[in-house]
Amino acid sequence: MEEPQMRLGTDDAWLDLTRAGGDTWRLSANWCSLLTADFTVDLSDAEVADFAGQMLSRLGEASNAGFSAVVTPGRNNPLALKAQPVGEGFAFFVRLTPNGDDTVCHLQMELNPIATPDLREVFDALHAALAT
Repeated sequence: MEEPQMRLGTDDAWLDLTRAGGDTWRLSANWCSLLTADFTVDLSDAEVADFAGQMLSRLGEASNAGFSAVVTPGRNNPLALKAQPVGEGFAFFVRLTPNGDDTVCHLQMELNPIATPDLREVFDALHAALAT
């Protein structure tokens, strides 16, 4: 069986969050092969499901306002997304922190706009995979 996964972006710039087994998840990112990250983090399925639900909720709101979401609020957080509305979708500013709240070792990058229906599909699939 395939592990739950979220992938945002294109072939040139992307972010991947994939369960590696148990409470271990792999965060990978690539921005035009110039900035890359690939590391594991300890996250529970409940934390990732809450994150996916949070994203679905924000994408489902009537307003087309920007928003932010973190995968683990209240403790060391390896992933933060800031969404900015662009046309019929959202562009994302991604901040990855392999050492949690470390302000020195982090990667920041931007993902081009992604259509809202495509985003809903990605986060709905992640949420559904963790709800079983």
